[in-house]
Amino acid sequence: MARLDGSVALVTGGSRGIGAAICRRLAADGASVVVNYAGNESAAQAIVDEINSAGGRAIAIQADVSDTTACTDLVHRVAQEFGSLDIVVNNAGIARDGLLMRMSDADWSAVIDTNLTGVFAITRAAAKIMIKQRSGAIVNVTSVIGLVGNAGQGNYAAAKAGVIGLTKSAAKELSSRNVRVNAVAPGFIETDMTAELSDKVRESAQSEIALKRFGSPQDVAAAVAFLASSDASYITGQTLAVDGGMTFV
Repeated sequence: MARLDGSVALVTGGSRGIGAAICRRLAADGASVVVNYAGNESAAQAIVDEINSAGGRAIAIQADVSDTTACTDLVHRVAQEFGSLDIVVNNAGIARDGLLMRMSDADWSAVIDTNLTGVFAITRAAAKIMIKQRSGAIVNVTSVIGLVGNAGQGNYAAAKAGVIGLTKSAAKELSSRNVRVNAVAPGFIETDMTAELSDKVRESAQSEIALKRFGSPQDVAAAVAFLASSDASYITGQTLAVDGGMTFV
């Protein structure tokens, strides 16, 4: 028996990269998975088809998490479709990098709206369902950038740091109803974005990592699956860095 058998999981931004790996892992562990996507329907459907072909259960639902009304509608639709909502993974995120003095209001707001306000809106809607169930696990995908900051990513760092604060506050509010809220903070992970880095930048980044290598989306997915499962039943309000030892000092 898989450790997530019978559970229903919603993964925002689940059509590619880390999100897709999380969808695959939760499905492999027995969860029915809702693959949320903003615009790439074909990519989301490919993940759904892969999961269903392997004997799992998955559907894709479009919603832009920067729209708080869409977030509420998404959560309600999942609950109506499956009858419950046991796991939420707030993974959707964007980047609009730029130095502070040159950053536009639009780039600031776009990142905050998607990476932070979206997490708030999904969590708010899901919490109402989970409180009634008296059970649930929410896992927020933040970033080591939210822990240490990064030049040229003030908007991204602010949003991801906000996710950590929101995680702790939500954990305190919801713990009495057996709803756990945790976060994972990925470091350098092998994705489309890191594939574009030059060899020089990659070597410099790896030199700052204790394990001297980048992680994989599967590494992050494993941490998410653990925090979502009953194996982590006594863990809440925590941020687990999945970064190869980049930030433990």
